[in-house]
Amino acid sequence: MKEDYRKARKLGERALRLAFIKGQAPHIPALDDYLSQKSNMLQEIPLGVAEIPISMIAGTKTKARSSAFANNFMPLLDENSEFGTKWSRLYDYQTTEGLRDPIEVYEFMNWFYVEEGNKRVSVMKFLGAVSIPAKVTRILPPKNDSVEYRVYEEYQSFYEVTKIMEITFSAEGRYARLAEIMGMDLVNPWPEELIENVVSAFRLFKKVYEEKGGIKLGLTVGDAFLIYLEIFSLESLSESNEKEIGKRLLRIWNEYLTATNHSNNVELVEAPEDIDQGAGFMEIINFTSNYSEKNPLKAAFIYEKNTSNSSWAYNHELGRNAVEAKFPKLVSTEIFWDCADPESQRRAIDDAVANGAELIFTTSSSMMPQTLKAAVAYPEVKFFNCSINFKFNSVRTYYARMFEAKFLMGALAASQTKDHLIGYQADMPIYGSIANINAFAIGAALVDPNVKIYVQWSEKENTDWKKEMKDQGIRVISGPDIVSPENPDKEEYGVYRMEEDGSITKLAAPVLDWGRYYELILIAVLDGSINAKHISRKDQALNLWWGMESGVVDVVLSDNLSYYTRKFMSILRDQVIHGTLSPFDGELHSQTGIVKKAGDPRLSNKDIITMQWLNDNVIGSIPKVDEIVPKSKEIVKAAGVEEAKPIKTAKSVRAEKARESQEGKENGQL
Repeated sequence: MKEDYRKARKLGERALRLAFIKGQAPHIPALDDYLSQKSNMLQEIPLGVAEIPISMIAGTKTKARSSAFANNFMPLLDENSEFGTKWSRLYDYQTTEGLRDPIEVYEFMNWFYVEEGNKRVSVMKFLGAVSIPAKVTRILPPKNDSVEYRVYEEYQSFYEVTKIMEITFSAEGRYARLAEIMGMDLVNPWPEELIENVVSAFRLFKKVYEEKGGIKLGLTVGDAFLIYLEIFSLESLSESNEKEIGKRLLRIWNEYLTATNHSNNVELVEAPEDIDQGAGFMEIINFTSNYSEKNPLKAAFIYEKNTSNSSWAYNHELGRNAVEAKFPKLVSTEIFWDCADPESQRRAIDDAVANGAELIFTTSSSMMPQTLKAAVAYPEVKFFNCSINFKFNSVRTYYARMFEAKFLMGALAASQTKDHLIGYQADMPIYGSIANINAFAIGAALVDPNVKIYVQWSEKENTDWKKEMKDQGIRVISGPDIVSPENPDKEEYGVYRMEEDGSITKLAAPVLDWGRYYELILIAVLDGSINAKHISRKDQALNLWWGMESGVVDVVLSDNLSYYTRKFMSILRDQVIHGTLSPFDGELHSQTGIVKKAGDPRLSNKDIITMQWLNDNVIGSIPKVDEIVPKSKEIVKAAGVEEAKPIKTAKSVRAEKARESQEGKENGQL
C-alpha cells in the first residue's frame, strides 16, 4: 500500500537527517566500495540457503541501489516512482501471501550485503521481521594479523561446527568459551538439539537485553549473552519468562558496564593506603568498627585442596591463623577443605552463607566461575578470589607482586654462579608467572650480562625439571617458592646451589606473607574503607595487587651469604620498595626482539601482568594448555596467559594432521 510506503519513507528521511547531523554516512554502505580493487583476489565460498538475521544485514553489494535507501534500509525515492510502486507491491504480497524466495547476499566479516533483494529487506525491516531466507556466499578477507581477523577466523570455526550465524563476539577466545560452557568444542559438530536450544535462548535473550537498553552499551549481543552464561545457565533462559530474565539482567548490569569500560575496566590497587585515600590507612587500634566480640565479622576460607597435600593451601591457612590471632574479638573464620570441583565449591559457599559469612575468600583462580555465580546470588556478601586480571565487578581479586622478589633473587643467583647458568623452575603459565621469570632473568643479567636462565615447567606433562637441570650440569637453581607440606624438611626451594657432593646450600627464599595480606584486607573491610567510592565503581573490577612496599612480599637471605652479598641485596631491596628500581624500566629485549626502547615509560601494570614474551637471556618457551598435566589444566584455562591458551578448531586440527603427515613422509624418505 502507498500509505505504508509513505510511512517507511518518512522513517528513511528522518534517518537521513540524523545522519547528516551526526556526520554519519546517510545511505546504506556498498560492499564493493569497501573491497575496491581487492574483490577479484578474494576467495568466495557458497554457504547455501540459510535464515539470516535481518539485524546483521549491513548494506548492499553494489553501489547502484545504495542511494535509494537511508542507512536504516528505509526507502527514499518518490512513492510514484517505479521503485516506490515495486516496494508497495512487495509489501502487499508479504502481508497477504508471504515472501518465500530467498534473497541473495554476501557475508563479509560477520555482516551481510544484499546482491538481490534490497527492497525485500527494506519491507521486512519495516514490518519488524527478525530474519529472512537468503542464499549466502562468504567472501574471505585477506589474511592478516589484526584482532578482527583472528576473531573472524574463530567465528568461521564456530560456524563450521554449528552453522549458527547470528551469535558474534568482539574478542578472541569467546567462541571457544561458549563452546566450553556448552560442553563442546570448535572441532566436532554440535548436536542438532543443542544448536536449536542455543539459538532459541539467544533470540530470547536478545529481545529482553535490547528492551532493557543493552543496545546502548556498545557490546555485541553475543558478548552480553556470554557474560550471562558465565553466571546463569542456558536452561535459565528457556525455562523462564521475559520478566524473570529481565530481573537477572539488572542483577548483572554492572558486569556489562565493566565490560564496556574499555579505557579502565580494572582498578589495580597497588598498596593498602590507596584504598583509604582520604585519611590514610589506619592501624587496627585506631579505627571504629560495627563489629565486636558479640558480633564478629564472619569470614570463610575455601580451599581447593588441604594442608596435607597442597603447599598453597598450607600457606593460606597460615595466613588465616594469623588473622584469627590478630583479631580475636572482631573476626571469626570458617574453613572448607577439598573443594576442587564446581559442586563442592557451590556447596561450601552456600553453607558459608547459611552460617552467616559476610566475607568469603576463594583461594584459587580455578574457583572464579563459581565465585562469580555466588557473588551475584548473594550480593550482600563480599567475595574475594585469589587471582589477578579477571574483569568481574561482582568479585574482588587479590594477588601479590611476586616479580619484585624474583628480581632480587635473580640478581642474587647470578652472583653465586661461576658458569653463567641458572635453572628456573616455573609451575604454570598463568597471569603473573611470566613476569616472575622475566624479572628474575633481568635481575640476573644486571649482575652477569652473559647469564642464561634455563626454564623448566613442573606442571608440564612428561617433564622432570630436577633431572633436566642435573643433566645440563646446572648448579644454581631457583626452585619452588614454598615448602611442600608433604616434605617440610625439603631444602630444594627458593634459590639454592647444588654442591659437587650432592648437598644443597640454601641461598634465599621468597616470602609471601598471607597473614599480612589478609590482615590488610580485613582492616579495610572492618573500617568500611573497602567500600570507598573511588574503588567501588559500577564499571570497574577491583584487583588488589600488593608487593614489597606493603610487607606482603619479601626475600629471606641465608646465613651462608657473605656480608657484601647481603649488603648488595639490601640496597636493591630498598630501591624496589621505594619504587626507584624496577626490572621493567629501561630497554627490554624478548627472545624475538626489542619490547621497549631506552627512555620509554615503565611497562604498565596490565603489560606486566599479561606479558606473553620471555626475556632474551631465557632458554625455554611458554607451554600450551594441552601440554599441562590434567590436574592443573583448569587453572591454566581460567587464568593462563593467552599464549598458553591456543584455540583448537577443526581447521587447526586438520592443519596439524597435515603437518604430521608431511613430517612422516619426510622422515620416511630419510
